[in-house]
Amino acid sequence: MESWVKSMVDAVGGVLSGYPLVIALLGAGLYFTVRFGGIQIRAFAHSVRLLRTSGDIAGISPFQAFATGLASRVGTGNIAGVAVALTIGGPGAIFWMWMTALLGMASAFVESTLAQIFKVAHRDNTFRGGPAYYIQLGLGSRKFGVVFAVALLFTFGFALNSVQSHSIAEALEASFGWERQWIGIALVLMTAPIIYGGVRRVARVAQWIVPVMSVAYLGLAVFVCLANLHEIPGMIALIWRHAFGLEPAAGGIAGYAVGQAVLMGVKRGLFSNEAGMGSAPNAAAVATTRHPVQQGLMQMLGVCFDTIVVCSATAFMILLSGEFMPGAAPEGAVLTQRALAAHFGDWAVIFTGLTVFFLAYSSVLGNYAYAEVNMDYMTQRPWCLHVFRSLVLAAVMLGSVASLPLVWSFADVGTALMAFINLIAIALLTRYALLAWRDYQTQRKAGVAEPVFTRDVLPPELRERLPKDVW
Repeated sequence: MESWVKSMVDAVGGVLSGYPLVIALLGAGLYFTVRFGGIQIRAFAHSVRLLRTSGDIAGISPFQAFATGLASRVGTGNIAGVAVALTIGGPGAIFWMWMTALLGMASAFVESTLAQIFKVAHRDNTFRGGPAYYIQLGLGSRKFGVVFAVALLFTFGFALNSVQSHSIAEALEASFGWERQWIGIALVLMTAPIIYGGVRRVARVAQWIVPVMSVAYLGLAVFVCLANLHEIPGMIALIWRHAFGLEPAAGGIAGYAVGQAVLMGVKRGLFSNEAGMGSAPNAAAVATTRHPVQQGLMQMLGVCFDTIVVCSATAFMILLSGEFMPGAAPEGAVLTQRALAAHFGDWAVIFTGLTVFFLAYSSVLGNYAYAEVNMDYMTQRPWCLHVFRSLVLAAVMLGSVASLPLVWSFADVGTALMAFINLIAIALLTRYALLAWRDYQTQRKAGVAEPVFTRDVLPPELRERLPKDVW
């Protein structure tokens, strides 16, 4: 029965998350890049400066919201996913991951800016928002808001958290020989106090875990690149040649090789940085900011950091290790572990296990934060939230000890459904993000160091629909 269900779900997922999703996400990224005049390039330096924004205002700071979004983005996909993209799509897949991130930065800006515009006040003195909220308030459709919320609740609350805990258990078992059931129990005990503290506590933990582990991992990558500096030009040339079929392909089928490079690079890039999928806006909305554009720019930067920085670090360490074999069977974290061991010795296997643990654990927290926002959208009854938290902990435990092929299949369908709904919504609501961006630019040109947003920027018909206690 399970195999039959999986085959049916895989068939649906193959249609939704294949080339149609790739075309939709890349097309949206290109559209927003043109509409906003290449904002990912023009405003990149300014978005970096915004990272210095601290919690000098009440609620969740812009940086905490940025870190929460990054916690979900930066995970096992940056270690295992990149290795899979390389072994299936070849070195050229890395180039297409970069292109995906570059275009996806514009989509991330739009969806996160909209999440801020349409956010609502919450009883814990923070905010809630995201696709479900801007679909209802901006497009007037509670029904499609609910469909999106249900898809996200299942995908991020249960499916992907099971997958992340499975990755943690697998990595720690391989590195230290620990039994999975005890790893699962430990994960539950570590996760419960944080998620029962709500989104505010998740944000406080995420702002420390993600930067510390990312810096440690990137430090190794920088060392590898410096130690192999003479090989960097050849590696970049290899990526370029494979991306456009300029390298002889295995079996002589160059067109097929390029197609695999594009498909794997785009899919791994999109599912790593989540740009346009409607997940990160749920974190972006909870921040207390003076202007929606501020959080839009910071979340845009998160896409760049996730894919162009962290994913590239993994790819470079693999390609410079001598462990990558074109045409070999697909491999994930094991290939990354072998590559690190080739550079640093056997201790790197243990380091990789710990890195997977911290990045996957931060993803569990980030995923939960997204899910809680949508649980609040569905219902604000306290007992429902407590039941939901208990089910999330059960999913974490189950993922630690069980095989998850069916869960992965459902997750693919869920993320694809989220993406299609979200892309349609942000395309229809683009003009409001554009008004906010123009207002932000106008104030900056007038010499205002920190622009302040008011509802007067928006059309009268929209002002009436927005909550009176936010902007």
